[in-house]
Amino acid sequence: MTSRWRRSLATFTDRRVLLILPLGFASGLPLLLTASTLSAWLATAGISRAAIGAFALVGTPYAFKFLWAPLIDRLPPPIPCGRRRGWGIAIQVALIATTLTMGSCDPRRDLTVMAALALLLAFLSASQDIVIDAYRVEILGPDQQGPGAAMIQTGYRIAMLVSGAGALMIAEGAGWFAAYAVMAALLALGMLVFLLGPEPKIATAVAQEIQAGEARGIGHWFATAVVAPFADFMRRPLWPAILIFIVGYKLGEAMAGVMATPLYVALGFSLREIAAISKLVGFFATIAGALIGGAITVRFGVIRALIFCGILQSAGNLFYVLQAVGGHRLDYLALCVAAENLTGAMAGAALVAYLSGLCSPAFTATQYALLSSLAAVGRTLVASTGGVMADRFGWVPFFLLTTVVTVPALLLLGWIAWRTQGRLDRPSSANRSAALRANE
Repeated sequence: MTSRWRRSLATFTDRRVLLILPLGFASGLPLLLTASTLSAWLATAGISRAAIGAFALVGTPYAFKFLWAPLIDRLPPPIPCGRRRGWGIAIQVALIATTLTMGSCDPRRDLTVMAALALLLAFLSASQDIVIDAYRVEILGPDQQGPGAAMIQTGYRIAMLVSGAGALMIAEGAGWFAAYAVMAALLALGMLVFLLGPEPKIATAVAQEIQAGEARGIGHWFATAVVAPFADFMRRPLWPAILIFIVGYKLGEAMAGVMATPLYVALGFSLREIAAISKLVGFFATIAGALIGGAITVRFGVIRALIFCGILQSAGNLFYVLQAVGGHRLDYLALCVAAENLTGAMAGAALVAYLSGLCSPAFTATQYALLSSLAAVGRTLVASTGGVMADRFGWVPFFLLTTVVTVPALLLLGWIAWRTQGRLDRPSSANRSAALRANE
């Protein structure tokens, strides 16, 4: 038993898996520069709350990145150094330039320009995510997808701490341009991976199809780049059930997460108490959860990891019930934040590994962008009703509801695994062969 766990953990030390950590950092760094960090900048500049609230719309590209993923999947990159690396380097150069330009603006004079730059930054960041996700899926073997998912989440979380609390501290001491300039410089970490790392190899048939699409014109390109990824996925057994599962897997966590801070405030916790415990305890719990989830995925397989981590994720919401009953207690708050972030990150790592395994080598960027966007639909739409349900039912019944709302998705996953006799827990023979070729 110990030797099996040792082999599972050894996967994290593989060079290709370690390359994913700085890519996760580069992926997460721009997010808060167009969200809470930008809001803090605008607030200190005296911009109205209505205008600050409107800036939330600049995050729209993250929800619709699947629309232009086919372009990145099939069109030749602007920089000719490989399909993934060429697009990655080009997008990151644009990200660095946009971040520096945005940091040089004055919100009191250039608010409209800043809005346009923030929207562009979000678009480039979402495009970078498309490339990084495709690179991660293609460069890692089937047994490395779980650790890769853990590394991408760990890097992402570290980047959010740096671009959040770190950028605010730099801004307070040296100004906002210095803060955004440092963030732009840190984006170069991801560029180093694309400059020095290997280009994922693709099957000969896929390469020939891409070249044929480039030569036959827009009609053939549309058929192969836009229509084919969806047609390919719909040839998978039980694909409608798979999509329903993806939507429902993290509903309970999302519903509870939306109402977590309102619960803490209602119980009398100060914003300082909430922020301190959330940043400190939540940060380390999330990293630990991502790494544990990745190790469990390697040790037991994706399907078993999804079920086990999904059960823990649902049970983790019971700590909100403990908090609601216990009232204003800092030890309960720390326990609640730890449980939420630990179990949520474990389930998140398993889900990322599962989505990665669903992607065909010929359409990695498009299919992963679509599946990850679909996973966000449930979290966004259904979780938005959490406030109404909390008002109607009360805190304790509401959080009890969030512990069971994911059960149908877990039962559906069990049924899918039974119907496919576990084939979804392993790559198909075609995907396995392509993965092996990519790692030769």
